[in-house]
Amino acid sequence: MSLPRKQFHLNAFLMGVGHHEAAWRHPRTAERRVLDVRHFQELGRIAERGKLDSVFFADGLAVGPRIERNTLAVFEPLTLLAAIAAVTERVGLIATASTTYNEPFNLARKFASLDHISSGRAGWNIVTSANEQEALNFGFDAIPEHARRYERAQEFVDVSVQLWDSWESSAIVLDPDAGVFADPDKVHTIDYASERFRVRGPLNSPRSPQGRPLLVQAGSSESGKDFAARYAEAVFTAQRSLAEGQAFYRDLKARLLKYGRSADDLKVLPGLVPFIADTRAEARALEQEFTDLISPDYALRQLSSLLGVDLTEHALDAPLPPLPQESEIEGGKSRFTLVKDLAERENLTVRQLIGKLGGGRGHRTFAGTPTDIADELQSWFDNGAADGFNIMPPYLPGGLEVFVDRVVPILQERGLFRTDYTATTLRGHYGLAPVESQFARVRTEVGA
Repeated sequence: MSLPRKQFHLNAFLMGVGHHEAAWRHPRTAERRVLDVRHFQELGRIAERGKLDSVFFADGLAVGPRIERNTLAVFEPLTLLAAIAAVTERVGLIATASTTYNEPFNLARKFASLDHISSGRAGWNIVTSANEQEALNFGFDAIPEHARRYERAQEFVDVSVQLWDSWESSAIVLDPDAGVFADPDKVHTIDYASERFRVRGPLNSPRSPQGRPLLVQAGSSESGKDFAARYAEAVFTAQRSLAEGQAFYRDLKARLLKYGRSADDLKVLPGLVPFIADTRAEARALEQEFTDLISPDYALRQLSSLLGVDLTEHALDAPLPPLPQESEIEGGKSRFTLVKDLAERENLTVRQLIGKLGGGRGHRTFAGTPTDIADELQSWFDNGAADGFNIMPPYLPGGLEVFVDRVVPILQERGLFRTDYTATTLRGHYGLAPVESQFARVRTEVGA
């Protein structure tokens, strides 16, 4: 008897009315829906209809590079996902939150609350924040040094985990006759103290259905990959070719051994921006429609921020000017390297480069038929470049609908993706059990 075909994971990365920076200008979208929570609730329902593992929202803590042309986010993602939780039952809910501009207690409480509200569907995309405008909103004169941001992130996650563990799963008693709400012997202070954090605990939210949210990471620098190997259960990454995806996949999986983890403990999900149509020519034409709507001044400001060089007055039809070394970049090191390598490898002008980045800011863009998209995903999965995919619809809701209604059925027919949910929690979608409190584990070990 042959074994069942291994299946992959699918996450819908949602942004406004589409990932393409000109999506709000295209007739396939309704620009005012970026301000309407019902739009995002509809997206959650569409993703759930497709049996996707999760929906995901990025976040930034500052207005984007040129508010005249676009904005990166309108709603705070944890708040928004709570609204989506109210109209969905199974799809996971992943929010981005910064370890640089938050405190562990507040953030651990918010994620525990979302996990309770959603009956166990919360996930945390852990970021260190690489935008200078964000730093200026939190009392800094510049982005904190890259290495120090990751040092803080490690300690931040350690403290958060201890806070989630401060309630054992059996701590809630709810005995009205005896007048006992919780067993105080199963609710613990953590008494954490360091130069960065002093946190007594316990968390003022009982242990949530998953024990803790699914931990997700999206940085691909050396520090980011080590951080992911230590903590993450899923990684969102930007890889533009199969060979690059394979190299990243091998590198990241090999790092897990250092932390006593196996290759199956972490899922790698590269991003893909799919333009889908009945024919390849129609798909390419659709992609070009969006490219033609790019506002160069907005794109140049974005590119300047990413590369650490002011390009706002640079000639569009000239190549990039000399760029800094990666070691000089304190922001997003991995995305800087990706864009720099792309421009040099393909000998692109600035105009050509912003056209290629317009759909996904460095993530792979692919135009084709539903079968072409399915073939592409299967190729990366079968050839060791992915455990699943971060689907980034260029326009919404239509780009998500066409993926769910026309690509997902092909993947299901091939045995590559589930035909129905088999779990009720986000950790369950990833084949992971709820995490028990470290205090309960100690109690078990000593036989108490």
